Amino acid sequence: MTTPSIAPIPLRTSAQKGASPWPIFWIASIAVFLVSLDATLLYAAFGPLGRSFPSATPADMSWVLNAYTIVYAAMLVPAGGLADTHGRKRVFLIGVTLFLAASAACGMADSVALLIAARVAQALGAALLTPASLSIILDAFPKEKRAVAVSLWGAVGGLAAAVGPSLGTTVIEQFGWPAAFYLNLPLGAVSLWYGAARLREAGGAANRQRVDVVGMLLLIVAVGAFAMAITQSESPHWSRVELTVLALLGVAGLGAFILWARTARAPLVDLALFANRSYSLVNLATLAFGTAFALMFFSYFAYLTNVWHYSLPAAGLAVTPGPLTVVPTAIIAGRIAGRYGHRRVLVPGALVYACSSLWLFSMVGSEPHYLTQWLPAVLLSGTGVGMVLPSLAGAAVAGLPPAQYAVGSAVNQATRQLGGALGVAIAVVLVGHAGVARADFVPLYVLHMGLALVTCALCLGVHTRRS
Repeated sequence: MTTPSIAPIPLRTSAQKGASPWPIFWIASIAVFLVSLDATLLYAAFGPLGRSFPSATPADMSWVLNAYTIVYAAMLVPAGGLADTHGRKRVFLIGVTLFLAASAACGMADSVALLIAARVAQALGAALLTPASLSIILDAFPKEKRAVAVSLWGAVGGLAAAVGPSLGTTVIEQFGWPAAFYLNLPLGAVSLWYGAARLREAGGAANRQRVDVVGMLLLIVAVGAFAMAITQSESPHWSRVELTVLALLGVAGLGAFILWARTARAPLVDLALFANRSYSLVNLATLAFGTAFALMFFSYFAYLTNVWHYSLPAAGLAVTPGPLTVVPTAIIAGRIAGRYGHRRVLVPGALVYACSSLWLFSMVGSEPHYLTQWLPAVLLSGTGVGMVLPSLAGAAVAGLPPAQYAVGSAVNQATRQLGGALGVAIAVVLVGHAGVARADFVPLYVLHMGLALVTCALCLGVHTRRS
């Protein structure tokens, strides 16, 4: 196999002139905050959306969520390749612009078909800006500060995803479901304006490499087929045979992509990345933890609304203390990872996260006792997420050459998205039915605990400490 030589396209940021890199961080992170917020905020909008389009079937409405998930997961790695070869600033600004325009189109949609089409465009914009934003941050910070910056970048996304349903409920109750999409516009405009003004991209057309179109198409087919099979696993409109065919198409697409990447002169993903044992283990751990995170996130709202009979806004408030611990925990974890390596926070963080499930399994009963039963669980969960989720993102890029920042991180983010889709699908099977009781959550807690322990075991082999 030949190793491609891809010339990096660096950003000339203010950090390289001696100024603080933190303004660059916030320009990039605001956009990622909105993408992560949008991924879960629509859980709160699903009911009002259905009432606004009474002629739409539940299957039609499910595509408002699923179309975004499938397209976002399928396009992350190709978008990372575009950022690495055609400029991180350029791709980031295109992504933000498309995301904002599609958000406005979602809010103005007067039919489910238009709403789904706008969600597809929104997912394309999100996929373009996400890996480019992390590359921008990595370029802006010196090596000794990257672990903290990447941990905080991951924490911003995790916090947004976690507070999405509660924030969405509040906004939608006050202003209606279109406001859930319009919410993106003011902050997104700030990121776009300052991004255009503050980011400087070195290198012109001479530095650009030819895009691996074949590799992109093969990977889009592979990841898209896997995501489709997962998200439609409980749909009454897809037979088991059709779902199996989709999964096999994903396997075939992935196999074809690997064969192509082995022979192409400049493949989308350099398979030599996976020769690095830590990178491979981090991505496996991301798949396990992404599945566990979605399982637990879904189960929180299912338990509080169905077993304790909280309203959705009350459930959102009950979960909030957990997300609030993510950012401070991630900052501390990033400092530890920068000095001692990511394994020092990943392994104990996964154990803490497993303990949150053990607490829910053994201590939380059918009668509501928030302070003594629920609050400790969400604090444990938030602490574990703050230690693990951002550190996985940091460990994934810790050993990458600058030319592969975006595509390397995009592989990791796409893996997390597939894990999240798988987690939601499993949670729907276990606790997504009517009349759910406490006993229905026991298998979910056991599975969640097992996935956290698998994450811990995989992270034992991660070595990112600088010698």
